[in-house]
Amino acid sequence: MTRQVVVIAGPSGSGKNVLIAEIVRRHPNCTRLVTVTTRAKRPGEQEGKDYHFFSQERFDKERASGNIPEHRFVPGLGTYYGTYLPDLEKKIAQGKTVFAQVDIEGARLLKKRYDATTIFIMPESIGQFKKRLRARSPEWSHEEFEERMRITEEELRVHAPQYDYRVMNADGMLGETADDVVAILRKEGYTLA
Repeated sequence: MTRQVVVIAGPSGSGKNVLIAEIVRRHPNCTRLVTVTTRAKRPGEQEGKDYHFFSQERFDKERASGNIPEHRFVPGLGTYYGTYLPDLEKKIAQGKTVFAQVDIEGARLLKKRYDATTIFIMPESIGQFKKRLRARSPEWSHEEFEERMRITEEELRVHAPQYDYRVMNADGMLGETADDVVAILRKEGYTLA
């Protein structure tokens, strides 16, 4: 059976979204898993494209029915995010290679259920990553920035080694990083057409 699920993970600001978008742009058979969230839709976001936007009540109901087998709560935002199986199953049935951007719990679930290949996107260095994160989110307070860096350092130390592959995404090297990921997936038997 062809493998169809790929996990792309990494710290906030590591370039996961642009990397997935680049691979999907190059390979029409690839698509992105659309996760579910309880947060409000932001200007320009589209239901079913950016996220599935659920009320807390619907989120709880879908979770109880098994459609959201893995989720996380972000206390600072009061928001839930989760893996939405109906979206994933529909894309698998269409023969797509599905890229899921999830955390370590989501990676474990998708590895177990779908034999997903898990890839952790690494920054070139902590110094370079700090500059990228600061430039990307200048509105963050010093405390919020330091908390993000603490989480990043923990992810690099504790979570990254648990993934099948670790791929560096240096500034200005998106094309090369996408090439590296595609090479891994071809080796692992994915159809990227």
